[in-house]
This record gives sequence, C-alpha cells and structure tokens, in this order.
Amino acid sequence: MRHAPLFLALALALPAVAARADTPIPTDDATRDDAPATPDGSENGAQTTRTLGTITVTGVRPTSLPTQIPTTMEGISGERAEATINAIDAEDVLKYFPSLLVRKRYVGDFDHAVLATRASGTGNSARSLVYADGILLSNLLGNGATFTPRWGLVAPEEIARVDVLYGPFSAAYPGNSVGAVVDYVTRMPQAFEAHAKLSHHHQEFALYRTRDSYGSTQASASIGDRWGALSAWLAVNRLDSEGHPMVFANLLQSSSTAGSGTPVTGAVAGRNPRNQPWYLLGASSIVETEQAHAKLKFAYDFSDDLRLSYTFGTWRNEVFRDSETWLRDAAGNPVYSGNVLIDGRRYTVPATAISLQKADLEHRMHGLALKRSSGKHLDFTFAMSRYDYVRDRVRSPTVARPVADTGGAGRIADSSGTGWRSANAQLVWRPNDTHVVEFGVQDDRFTLDTEVRDTSDWLRGAPGARFSAFGGKAALTGLFAQDTWRWSERWTGTFGLRFDRWHAHDGLLANAATVARFGERRETALSPKAALAFAFTPDTSLQASVGRAVRFPTVSELYQGSLVAGSVVNNDPDLKAERSTTSELSLVHALGSSPGMQGRLRATVFHERTRDALYSQTNVLVTPNVTNIQNVGAIRTTGVELAGEWRNLGIEGLELTGSVTFADSIIRENPNFPASEGQWQPRVPRWRANLLASYAPSAQWQFTAGARYSGRQFNTLDNSDPNSNAYTGTSPFFVMDLRARWRPDEHWGIALGVDNLNDRTYWNFHPYTQRTWVAELRYDWR
Repeated sequence: MRHAPLFLALALALPAVAARADTPIPTDDATRDDAPATPDGSENGAQTTRTLGTITVTGVRPTSLPTQIPTTMEGISGERAEATINAIDAEDVLKYFPSLLVRKRYVGDFDHAVLATRASGTGNSARSLVYADGILLSNLLGNGATFTPRWGLVAPEEIARVDVLYGPFSAAYPGNSVGAVVDYVTRMPQAFEAHAKLSHHHQEFALYRTRDSYGSTQASASIGDRWGALSAWLAVNRLDSEGHPMVFANLLQSSSTAGSGTPVTGAVAGRNPRNQPWYLLGASSIVETEQAHAKLKFAYDFSDDLRLSYTFGTWRNEVFRDSETWLRDAAGNPVYSGNVLIDGRRYTVPATAISLQKADLEHRMHGLALKRSSGKHLDFTFAMSRYDYVRDRVRSPTVARPVADTGGAGRIADSSGTGWRSANAQLVWRPNDTHVVEFGVQDDRFTLDTEVRDTSDWLRGAPGARFSAFGGKAALTGLFAQDTWRWSERWTGTFGLRFDRWHAHDGLLANAATVARFGERRETALSPKAALAFAFTPDTSLQASVGRAVRFPTVSELYQGSLVAGSVVNNDPDLKAERSTTSELSLVHALGSSPGMQGRLRATVFHERTRDALYSQTNVLVTPNVTNIQNVGAIRTTGVELAGEWRNLGIEGLELTGSVTFADSIIRENPNFPASEGQWQPRVPRWRANLLASYAPSAQWQFTAGARYSGRQFNTLDNSDPNSNAYTGTSPFFVMDLRARWRPDEHWGIALGVDNLNDRTYWNFHPYTQRTWVAELRYDWR
C-alpha cells in the first residue's frame, strides 16, 4: 500500500479545487465539528461569535480546552461519533483524528491502549494528557505501554463531545501536554432521559497455529433528569470480552544445545523482527476480561453561568489470561516446558514461557468543580479530583502448566494504594473587549506503591514473603498566566508563561532481603508559550504557535528497577527532565455556504526538538553494558499535516473528513547508544492518513466508510528490526471500516459495522484485531 498516502492526499485536495471561492461562508468555527457545544451536548444551543479563528461561548462551557487560543484544535460531538464510528470503547472516538493513534489491541484493552501523537509513539504515554469532565485520566505514574489512560471510566454512549488540543501551546497545562490534550465531556440532562444499549462484537482470528473466534458483549444503561437547578445522571456499563493471543513464546534457533529431550512437533519456524531465525512455540495472554463501570454525576446551577458539579466513578475488572501450547509429544500430549527436541536439536523451554495470569482490579475516581462561565468580566474555576487503585492485584504462577492449572507456587503483585490527586484554581479576567487574561495554579500528586510477594497457591493463596517492591511519590505544582489579545480586526495573539516546581520523594526499591531508599529531588522550570493569528479575509487565517514543554520523569521511570547483590540496577533516580520546543504554522480556510457545501481546510507545518528524551536503551559506553531508562540527547521531528472537512459535498447529506500527516522524526544525538543516531524515532511513522465518508439519505439512515493508514516504522532506537510483520514488530497497515445505522423512530436505533474489513494482520509489538464485526441495538427515551 505504498501509494495509500498519495491516494488520500488527492482525495483531500480534489474537493477544495471544486469549492466556490465567491460564495459567502459562515465563520471558521461555525463549520467545524470541534466548535464547543452546549452543556446538554447539542451543537446549536450556545451563542458563538467568530474572532479570527477563536470562539467565545456563553453559558456553562462544555470543554475545558482554551478555545480562545489561535492554534490547532479538532473535535467531534458524541452524536456524530455514534452515527459514524464503531465506537466500542471510549478511545475509539479518536480513531479518525488527524495524526492520532490509540494502540488498542482488542475490545476492552485496559493496560496497553496508549495514545500516539504527531511526534510521539505508542511507547510515550506520558507525552499526552487525557481528561474526562476535568478529571485526569492519564496515568502519569509511568511512561510506556502499561501506563495507559483510564479509558474504561468513560462509556462511549455517555460522551457529549471530545476535543483535542495539539501541542504544548497553552500555559494552563504541564509539560505532558507536549503531544496533545484530549478532553472528554460527558452528558448532563436538561430534562428526563433514559438510554439503553446492547452490542456484540465478533472476530475470526488466524495467526501462526491459532485458529479461533473471539467475541465480546457490552451492555449499558443510563438515566438522568433535571429538577430546577439540580440535575443528576447515573450510567452503568458492563463488558465481557475475549481477546486474541497477545504473546507468543519463542526461542532463537541459534540457542540450541547438545543433549537429550522430549521430541516434539508443532513449533512454527520463522524470523523475528531482526530477521533472526526462531521458533514460535505457543500463544499466551489470551485475555478474558469482565469489566463493570458505573458513574454518578450531580450538578447544581446557581445561575445560568455558575455550576457546582460532582462526579463519582468506579471501574471493576476481573481478568484471566489463558495460554495454549502448539508443542506435542509423540503421544499427542501438550508440552509446556522443559528440554525438548525440535528438528533434532535440543532447546529449553522455561517454566513460565507458556503461562497463565489472573487479575482483580477496582479503581475509583472523584471530581468536584465550581465553575463560572459567563463570558463577561470575570470567570473562575475551582476543581479537585482523585483517582485511587482501591484494589489492584495480579497473580502469576512460577510453576509450569499443567500444574499451574489447579494451583501451585506463584507470586502476587499488589499495587493497591497507588493513585493520583489533582487540584487547580483558574481565574479568567476580561478587562475589555480585546483581552482575555488567565491566571491559574495547579497541584498534582502521584503515589506509586507496588509490592510483589510469593504465595504457595497462585490462584487462591495468601501473600507470603516479599519478593520485590518499588514505589515513590511525586508532586508537580504549577503557576501560569496567559493573555489572549486582539489588537486589530486582523490580528490576535496569545502569550503565556508557566512555572513548574517538581518534587520527587520517598522512592524505594526492594528485594527479598534489602531495601534501597532514594533521596529527594526538587527542580523548577519555566515554559513560555505564544500563538498568533492573522486574518487575510474573514474566511482565511494564518496561525503560528510556539511553546516550551518540560516533562519531568515519572515515579516509575525513577524508581522501578531491581536489586542485585545489594546494588541498584535497571533504573536511574537521577534522570533529567525531557525539554521540548514545539512550533507549528497553519493556514486555515473555511469554504462553502449554507445551504450548500460547507467545510474547512487546514495545512499545518510542525517542528519539535526534544532534549533528554526518556527511553529504555543500552548504554554501550560502560562495561558491562547497562539497559534501563536513559536520557536520549536530542530528537528532531519536522512534518506536515493536511486536514479537511466537507459537508453536503455535491450531495446533500454527504460528508467527508480526512487527514494526511508526514513526519520526519530523527534521533540526532545519543552518546550512550551511538548506533541510534540518525535513525527514526521508534513508532513514529513517516506517513499517516485517515479518511471517513458518511452519507445520510434521510433522517433514519446513515452509511459510513472509513480508511486508516500508517506507514513503515520501527520498534527499536537503532532501527535494527526491519522485519515488521512479525511478533514484537511494528508494521505498516491499511485498514477499512464500515458502519450502517438505522433509526426507525426517535427511540430505537440499530447499527451494523465492521472494523478492518480487509482483514489485515498488523502489529504494534502485539497483534491488532483482525476483521471484527459489530452489531448494536439502542433505545433512547427523552
């Protein structure tokens, strides 16, 4: 599919050529799906005014994003997402956003669905921020695949809208905003309403020697009402999901030794991403997850522009990770471990290579906010939230199957007590019609507490002696000020400055006999921001933004490691902070006029230079070599992003949205690992593209077709993994999606869809889903 980016670029460009430039058009943001909505989720209830590509909203603002800043923002309403996207999980709503990718491996993926952005791959979870109703969902305890945002605390059907701010161009957010800030807004009722939804998903999966079907069922219900100034909302959601295999046990063919063993058949010969010959022996991490989510929200409106709100959410998850071996002895019995003979050569299969795992998780969140959004002289926000790992236990055997099927020795990893809390206060002052001045203070605190203990029965046993432990705390306090100034009819600018004070403390690392404690660290940073917009005409503007972002190391990056002979290995408590300078230049043009074609075109050139990027790598300058989280000297990313949206494109009811991104992301300096210098940054492809076409011939029917493309990429810093279509590889892909929705009346809705219609097998270390069918039944009462 080497021509897919060119094909999609042409698809984006052709409608622009056909647009009539002489037709009066509405404002930029009036045609955009990211125009902020009213509190009840509708898109035409709030009064908006255009000011050179920015928006002023009266009433309770539905998004926390600073929409007055003239920089790149994209968004979609929950209503449009429900009509056009097979949104099984909350992160699916981001599927067609420019330059974004969520590494969701299966329905209900709760621990690897990391968000990638323009200059950050799916291994950089701490380089973006995700909020829901102002509550932080990003897991900033670490940076990597297992520190995914807590998507499960938002059900797709409760989404009023989602908005994305690209880049660190608002002083209101810490340095983790360097990639993007995602803001989910969930529904609050204006009158009585109730909703119910039932969906089923089915996948036929075939890879190596695994041939099986995997399905999931999701049921949700919500009810809400308003009594004068008080409104309430209750939503519940349950998901039972089966995931395909994520992990494949393997042995390098060169690892054979002399000696005897059990002759076996069933091993699959192949080549790993480094093109080394290997054998694949079996599949594991075949996930069965039962997730239950409930959310209760209250809001009290003291006036039309002053609201007090409280949110409580809980998420429970019971997980079992199954496995299967492909190895069989001469009698046909399964073989899971031990010395085996493959093609006459002896190999040793570790006891836990084809193993099991189970987990019991319960997380809770609370959020309280008082917000005044009048659009007048003075507005303010006071907000507090917390996220708690009430229970987080993972049990794994240390004995081989089949003994492990009924019990046996193992270990329990307990992260209960881990979590984060946040508090912020923000003041918005409008001294006159030309200035919007913002001041704010934020305080975020993170606690990581993980202990691993031995147990005599990994399935049911109590924890015994300590095997290992690690933990620590971090606090980030920020002060910011920014002023959006419109000094003429053509010029608007935003100028901001952020001060951060970071404090890491109580770090510890332990094994069975020894505890190592780390000293405190304190650092400060200043991050200036600026954005300018110049309006050539009422329909066309040029926007330029630049911002500095400082991302401090997470608790896990500092303290998660191990002790060997009393010495700390695999971690570095003295890591430096990442420092990024990001800039972009955008040309934005609104086209068409009501009742004819409407739309918007945007072309953006972006650049980012990051110093001391945090990656796991091998330091070859020391003997013996050390592999752990280290600072990479410099990474430079330069790219172009084209995005467009067209409505009533030649035919009333036909809509088209699409984007193409080119990113050249190169490691410029890395003295600890010189072989990586000049190579591509891991998991940042040169080309990405999305296209979504939707047609509504009537109010009852909606038909949608989508395409997603990602080009060649690598999983290693030195790009030594050219064979991307293999387990642990990161492959290019082109997939197509379909969806049809029928609403026979105002209450009932039926939808059928398919993701990955062309049944592409593609990888991001683990395999993504193959062709997956979706069926939905929905009932709404208002």
